[in-house]
Parts: sequence; structure tokens; C-alpha cells
Amino acid sequence: MRQIAPSPPPGTDAAVLPRAALAAPGIATPAAAEGASPLPAPAQARRAGGLGDAAWPWQLASFVLVLAAWEIAGHWPVSLAFPPASRVVAAAAEMALAGDFGRAYAVTLPPLVAGIGIVGITGVALGIAMGLSRAFEWFALPLMVVLQTAPIAAIIPLLTYFYGVSATSKIAAVILLAAPIVVLNSYRGIRNTNASLVDMCRSFLGTRRQQVTKIMLPHASGMIFAGLRLGVSAGFIGVVLAELLISPTGIGDLISYNRSIARYDKMFAAIVSILALATVTLSLLQRLENRLFRPDHAVP
Repeated sequence: MRQIAPSPPPGTDAAVLPRAALAAPGIATPAAAEGASPLPAPAQARRAGGLGDAAWPWQLASFVLVLAAWEIAGHWPVSLAFPPASRVVAAAAEMALAGDFGRAYAVTLPPLVAGIGIVGITGVALGIAMGLSRAFEWFALPLMVVLQTAPIAAIIPLLTYFYGVSATSKIAAVILLAAPIVVLNSYRGIRNTNASLVDMCRSFLGTRRQQVTKIMLPHASGMIFAGLRLGVSAGFIGVVLAELLISPTGIGDLISYNRSIARYDKMFAAIVSILALATVTLSLLQRLENRLFRPDHAVP
């Protein structure tokens, strides 16, 4: 006997009812998928809270493992110039109490902050201009590619011919290393904007300014911020290279001086201090990036 489907309630789309009625348990229909996540509740909680809660024991374990291996290698000894981790920690505490780190970073950080500030303004602006204008792209893209692939460590000593042994040389070194990363990320963020969104704005008679401010810049903001974060990382490398190769000042002077007098524990303490500062800075920027542009991966 032919079965007749029941008529839908008033106000219900007749085309939707049979599809929803025939859906098997555990199989999401298109209508149901719009408002519900296909992930189970524990997975949704992990996704909302990020991996920080589950990952920190492994991060701590890896840190302890590295310190233990370092301590063993220092007592082996692998080299007379490779002190154990316990001596490095003691030397770091001694240098911190004596004010060596404070005086060194008072010299190192201002050029780093100035260089990153210059790149953050001019580099982002140039990258956006390259993404919006073919003329800017043809003019600046080859230069940025060359700077990104050039051996900057060999170019940095040449800065002394232009700026001498001064803080300006350090700022220039930071700009040389950070600018290509910031500019190219900003450029690619604009160029990778979804063309259908731009076409939609144009179809609604949106102006070019509205296309840029309402579509392109919000779409590229995540990539621009990621470029700034990577530029900060390159800036740390640039300022330390400048202090090692151009002017023995700041944290670079601590490294060079203690190496020259064979105080390798203090040399490693200075190296670990700049690594720790860079790691903390980049971790904070990564968290800020996640909260601003990837809230599903943000760690509360």
C-alpha cells in the first residue's frame, strides 16, 4: 500500500520536513549542521580552550630533559668551553644581582624597540601599498626578495661605513633583518584576499576605499600581525649580530668579553638570557595573535 507522508505543520517548509525526518541518528543534515558543531563536547572544549592545558606538562618535561642532558654533557665534559647548566644558572644569578644584565639590556633594548617600531609602521604601509598597486610591487618586491635571501651577517659590518659605531647601526641592522618579513607578509595578506569578497563589495557599488578598509585590511590583519611577530624575532637576531660584529656593547659585549676571558659560564648565561627574553616576548605576541585573530585556538 502506498504511504502518504503527513502534511507539514503550518509555517514549515515542505521540502525540509522529509529530509529532516529521514535523517539517521548521528548524521547531521545541512539544516542541523548550520547551528551545531559536528565535534563532540570534549573536542569542542579542547578546541575552545586551545592546547595549552594539555600541552604544558609535555613542555615542562622537554625543558627538564634538555636541562638534564645539558648538565650531564657539562660534567662529561663534552668541551672545556661547555659548562654544566648548574654553573650557568649560578653565573646568571650572580650577573643579575651585580646589575650586569640591567646595564646590558639598557643599551640593547632601545635600538631593538626603535627598529621594530620603524618597521612596524613603514614596513606594513609598504607591504599594503605593494598589495594594492602593481607599480609599488614592481618597484619594491625585488628588493625585499634580495634582502630576505641575502647573507645579512656579511652585510651588517658594512653599516659602520655609513653610520659608524653607534646605536644607529644597530637600528639599521634590526631594520635590515625585520623589514623583508614584515613587508612580504603584509603584501601577501593583501594579495591573498578572497576575490569573491571584493567582487561582492563591488557588486553592491562599494568604493575602492570601502573595498580596502572593509574587506582587504580585515582579511589581511592576521597575516600582517604574524609578520610583525616574526619581524620581532628577526629584530632580536639583528641587534645581537650588530653588537657582536659592529660595536661591542650591551648583551653582545657580555658575550664577547666573557668569551675572551674564558668565563664560559657567564658567556652562556648571557646567551640564555637573550634567548629567554626573545622566547617570552614571542610567546606573548603569539597569545595576543590567537586572541585577536584565532579565538578558537586562544589559551585562556
